[in-house]
Amino acid sequence: MVASQSTWFPNYPHYPHLFSAQERFRNRGDRLSKPLIGDSGRIYACSEDMLLAFENNGSIAWFLPLGFECNVSKAPVHGGRGKIYLIAENRVLRINIMKIGTSEPAVQVLFDPGPGQRGDEIVGIAVSTLCSSVIINVKNRGLFAYLMRGQLLWSVGPVIDQYGYRQGCWKNVSDCYFASAPVIDQCEASVYISNTEGELYSLSIRSPQFKWIQDLSSFDKLYTITPGNNGILYVTVPVKSLILALDVSSGNVLWQTSIGQLSSAESSPVVDSYGWVTIGSLDGFLYSFSPTGTLKKFPKAAVLDSVIQFSIFLDCSGYAVYFCQTEMEEKVIHMNDQCSHVSAMKPKSSIFTLIVPSTGKIYWSESNHGPFLSSLSQSDLQNFVVDEGMLLAFVTASSKILRLALSIILVVLAVVVRFCCVFWRKKKLQDQDLGRFLEKRRSLQLKKKAFDRTITELEHKATGEAVATEETKEELGKLVRERQGIERKLSTTYSLGRDERVSNPKSVLPLYTGRPSYSFQRAKKGSVTIFYTLSNTSSEGSSGEREYVSDSEVEEEHVVKGKGKAAIEDESSSNDEQLGRKYQRSPLKPASSSKGYTESLFVEQESGEENFQDEGKGVKTVPSSSRSIWLKRRTFSSLN
Repeated sequence: MVASQSTWFPNYPHYPHLFSAQERFRNRGDRLSKPLIGDSGRIYACSEDMLLAFENNGSIAWFLPLGFECNVSKAPVHGGRGKIYLIAENRVLRINIMKIGTSEPAVQVLFDPGPGQRGDEIVGIAVSTLCSSVIINVKNRGLFAYLMRGQLLWSVGPVIDQYGYRQGCWKNVSDCYFASAPVIDQCEASVYISNTEGELYSLSIRSPQFKWIQDLSSFDKLYTITPGNNGILYVTVPVKSLILALDVSSGNVLWQTSIGQLSSAESSPVVDSYGWVTIGSLDGFLYSFSPTGTLKKFPKAAVLDSVIQFSIFLDCSGYAVYFCQTEMEEKVIHMNDQCSHVSAMKPKSSIFTLIVPSTGKIYWSESNHGPFLSSLSQSDLQNFVVDEGMLLAFVTASSKILRLALSIILVVLAVVVRFCCVFWRKKKLQDQDLGRFLEKRRSLQLKKKAFDRTITELEHKATGEAVATEETKEELGKLVRERQGIERKLSTTYSLGRDERVSNPKSVLPLYTGRPSYSFQRAKKGSVTIFYTLSNTSSEGSSGEREYVSDSEVEEEHVVKGKGKAAIEDESSSNDEQLGRKYQRSPLKPASSSKGYTESLFVEQESGEENFQDEGKGVKTVPSSSRSIWLKRRTFSSLN
């Protein structure tokens, strides 16, 4: 591997001492090679022994002396991670863009014929970034696979002995060699190449083993290869104006179809992300085929004096293509039994178009007299020989920057539209504006705060009074129920515009909330004690509701299960007789397995003692001077 010194001229118009370098290209009319569109939107092309990087507006970003004259008929190849590979004087050069302007050499020779040797022609190269490999086809020598670091992986010729049989070049062994540029199918990790006898090879990118060989000489010996990266390999036969679709696993022809006349023997289609293969023709039409062979032609109207003679470019989105349609002053088609020829003269104007082949929708179109293309004619491109194919590359590159900015804007707009659609789609907002909705929520919150204050005041008042009146208890119950309705509206999906409640998931057993117990003394030595315990009960009541009951509303329970200490209010001083009574659950009270809060009510009446049945411990007798009834009232339940 030989290293060569590099020189960097970044944005030379800003450096006065580099104006002599600018004069190198002024008015010389140098020819540029086929372009490479980089990921950053820059266009890379060769001119003599220079590699130039153009901005999408046509200005030169930098140019790099190579030390070798590059092949202008071959486009540079993108190698990933800031690397570019190109062919120059039967050598393959690797350019590291990140090292331009540093002390390290930016140009290195990856492959050369050796010292003192002229070497054979390099037909073409291909780069696999996934396998970190560079595939090189050298005329009359064979196919070479190198790692990007420069180590040789393998090499193979067009004829090999595999499994005891000779494979390749069956008709002519002596003058047979690989004649096309290698093509890599990234999805299959395969290399495709053809020989001079019209045979198509499929090789593994990791080893020089032939997967299959398909003889396509019955169509023609010269054709181009385009991988579909979708299980299909496309072969274009320019002389016959044919496109073949092959199965990548076997090489069998799936379908074939005719197209219009092509401009050169190197014409090849592009495959978009939908799997549609598209190519332009000299008859002025754009031919696009689905993976199953369905044809679409654009434009649908006849184009008598138009041609599409340059390769089309795939848009950065992968779903659309750019093509250039040139209107000629005169076009004549000559046809005979074997082939047809197209003669055209004096181009009048060109139309550059962005179209989605799968749908036929046109997103952009501009003539060569449009504002963008007119600005390119005033840039550094005016110092070079530029055709419509090069202008089409700049149009495609400019869309990368514009589409990046547009994508960011679309993402922001999508988020805003999504929010608005979700928010305004709610039932409560269909007939109300946003201000009324927010005002309604604020009103509900204020009402809840008012209910909280009123209930707190009444509770303190009832606690401080010796005897709680019926009116106070009824008012408390009413306020509690109204507050619960407001809380339900604020805490459920009502806040998003729907009144229906959703089922809340069952929660674990809640902890003690710290709410106080209240005692109200009644006449005739009776009292009511209210406090909160935890129990496996459910109720039709709402969450957090407290019930206030009188002696007449108390239901007797014959058996009381559970552990805990009984709160007993002694209101009678008589200790005459001891009564033991067992209280069970009322048969009208449904059982439940959900967990929640319960309020235990002890209504003291005249009694002597209490009997409690504790789980696993039998019946306990608790002495008392008055008869008591222990009542569990369900006040909290799950919403299920």
